[in-house]
This record gives sequence, structure tokens and C-alpha cells, in this order.
Amino acid sequence: MQTPHYRRIFCAIPTLTVCAGWLFALPAYAQSSCSSDQQSAPTALLERFISADCDACWAQSSLPGAAQGQASLDWIVPSPRGEEAALSTAATGDATVRLQALKLPWSAMQGRLQASALLRGPVGKGASTLRVAHGLPFNGYIGTSIAFQPSAALRRAALKTQKTVSSSPSTAVLAYLVLLETLPAGTEGSLVERNLVRNVLVTPWDVRQQLAKSTQNGFKPLFESRPLSISQGVNPDRLRVLGWVQDASGKVLATAQSRCAS
Repeated sequence: MQTPHYRRIFCAIPTLTVCAGWLFALPAYAQSSCSSDQQSAPTALLERFISADCDACWAQSSLPGAAQGQASLDWIVPSPRGEEAALSTAATGDATVRLQALKLPWSAMQGRLQASALLRGPVGKGASTLRVAHGLPFNGYIGTSIAFQPSAALRRAALKTQKTVSSSPSTAVLAYLVLLETLPAGTEGSLVERNLVRNVLVTPWDVRQQLAKSTQNGFKPLFESRPLSISQGVNPDRLRVLGWVQDASGKVLATAQSRCAS
């Protein structure tokens, strides 16, 4: 039997790995300009989930699309059938974890397509801000970074809890940095543009702990940099990063997405 055409673009989503080879990627990273600088932050996130069993979902044209100012991303959820599922090689356990975090109902056997929109918090002066960036692919990896500047209100909340022993839920945030491969409409049988999740970095931050490290020069942004592995078969020219930070209740505080300068 001939291998379905969509299998060519799907490759196993690798786990996050920090390797010595990353040191050699630094020069390439410095030469690029792919960040969220000068880019409008998405006003909302639209997350689409496809069961690895549902190859028809991949070819579907009538699915929720991102509205003006929104950012969309496509997760492929593993199936109980494992490798026998049509889209199994693109499925990632991160999709299952994300579904659980969103508390969305899911039936993989029915191949349902789920969508969820998360609205951002306040924007403008005094609001929390986010910056994301990535470098050039090198040796199967790509350097990425995410930096979060909490709002004045969030920092004030952190000040009130500095004398407590345990971390306060009101000052704890969770940062997501997602490596996406943007597939134009018509690519490998998809009738719509897809932003396929290829790798994910999730990191918890405590604003209160960072506040304790503040100096006279002010509050330093919460920051994380990490090389993310790139699966074989992924087109590096189509890669970018999308990031967001959410509070303990799941409310999105800030968003950002990268774009490479010409």
C-alpha cells in the first residue's frame, strides 16, 4: 500500500534536549533577527486539536479559523491505536497534557476536532509584556528564548507575599514557548493554513522569587533560553516561535510571536 502523502511531513516530535552542540550554535544565533520585536502581540490564542486517528480532520476545510489579531496553533493528539493511527508520527504527548490543562473534553476514537480561544489580559501602559526569539537552525537544533516583564500590579501582589514561606498562587505564572512549523494552505493535503506544533517548552516562574533578586536598576524580566530539537523532515524556513504566559487560573497575561526580519 502506498504511504499517504500527509505522512511525509509528519515526523516524531522530539523531547527537549540541552546538548554541548548548542555552544557552537551561538554565532549563528547572533546573526539572525527573528523575534517578536516590533510585532503586534496576538489578542487571543486559538488552539486546534486533531486526533491522530482523524486524517479527515487534517483535510477538513470548515474548521475554526483565527480572527483578526488572533494566533492559531495545531496540536495532534496521540491515539490509543499508537503507530497504527494515520497521523501517529506527528502526535505528541504535549498535546494531551495541554488538553488536560484546558480541561477540554476529548474523544480520540471519534476523531473530534476541538478548539479553544484564550483571551489576553489587559494591554497598554502598565500591562505585562512578553518577548520571544529564535536563532538559525544548527545541527538539528534551534536556539529559542522567552522573557516576561510582569505588570506593576503583579509585582505589587508579589511584594505582599514576600514574608510567606510558600509560593503564592497569585504570583506564580506558567510560560509556554511553542516551536511552530507554518504550512501554507494546500500543503500536503491540508486545505487551510496550519501552524503545526513541533516542540514545546513549558517553564514555571515565581514573580516573588524574581522580585527578591531585584536591584536598584529595577526588576529584571523573567527569562529562559533553550535549544529545541528539530525533527527530520521539518522545513526550517517555516519555523517560528509563539509564546504566552498564564497565571494559576489559566488566564493569559501576555502573548508574543516571532517574525524574521529580511
